Amino acid sequence: MLYPLFKSLAFRMDPEWVHEKTLSLLQKTAHEGKPHFMAGEVPEKPVEVMGLRFANPVGLAAGMDKNGVCVDGFGSLGFGFLELGTVTPRPQPGNPKPRLFRLPESEGIINRMGFNNQGVNALLENLGQARYRGIVGINIGKNFDTPIERAEADYVLGLRAVYARADYVAVNISSPNTSNLRELQKGDAFTGLLCSLANTRRDLQKETGTYTPMAVKIAPDLDEAGLDFIAGALVESGMDAVIATNTTLDRRRVAGQPHAEEAGGLSGSPVRERSTEVVRGLANRLQGRLPIIGVGGIFSAEDAKEKLDAGAALVQVYSGLIYRGPGLVGEIVRGI
Repeated sequence: MLYPLFKSLAFRMDPEWVHEKTLSLLQKTAHEGKPHFMAGEVPEKPVEVMGLRFANPVGLAAGMDKNGVCVDGFGSLGFGFLELGTVTPRPQPGNPKPRLFRLPESEGIINRMGFNNQGVNALLENLGQARYRGIVGINIGKNFDTPIERAEADYVLGLRAVYARADYVAVNISSPNTSNLRELQKGDAFTGLLCSLANTRRDLQKETGTYTPMAVKIAPDLDEAGLDFIAGALVESGMDAVIATNTTLDRRRVAGQPHAEEAGGLSGSPVRERSTEVVRGLANRLQGRLPIIGVGGIFSAEDAKEKLDAGAALVQVYSGLIYRGPGLVGEIVRGI
């Protein structure tokens, strides 16, 4: 009952400021050993995906904790895994503010953050201080000022930097908030990037004696031909999973609402149906050859089941956590 009161107050304030303060408070209470009574009990429902054992199938999506400043805080909410980032090789401020907008009428969020983060070294330092021992994925991207034709080098740098610390690495080529980034989902740019990452991992595996799985995060705005191409390329390159989906540029479900025309990616309830369609389309194409992590508009156990029934092996939440609160994690795990 406390979260609706918190949300009513928080939604009167600047969303980015609230986000930062909430992470700070959540991390502080975790370190003080205070129970997160708003989260409720979260039962164990272990599942094995990508050769990793997850305590349950519900994870935190990338974007919520870009710099790894709240790993223990989010870990205390009962997530089966956390995905940190997106992180870039060098620190960068992201796009000009304001860049985060709530659409309460449709339970949506529009962001054009632009991979604002403190850089990969800062994330690794923060992660090294965390007590959380669950599965951690690290989501990597390119710096905004790296030309798209040289993006591959940034992803290789990111993979090399996080390889030994991440339980899996997520490759973000689908954010709409970095210029031309989604071009990396197409043709030779996509196959070349995957080949380079696969070769780099092969070298790192020899150096470290450890195999770190890689997942690729894709957009919901792909057409059928695009999904055909991506599914084939993922299998051929030896990727370990696909994350479906990132935010959408489609505004049809929020037309006429305040902030609906703001530039950026739309997440939350308005993307749920399309995200599930992409999960189902990938499942039909992949036929179990690699797992799918479903994300987009999960606000309840029923929403999570929809993704799992469509073919996802794991799910992630982001906007649902903001609109429903920390109890959502336990609700989903108990209900699936």
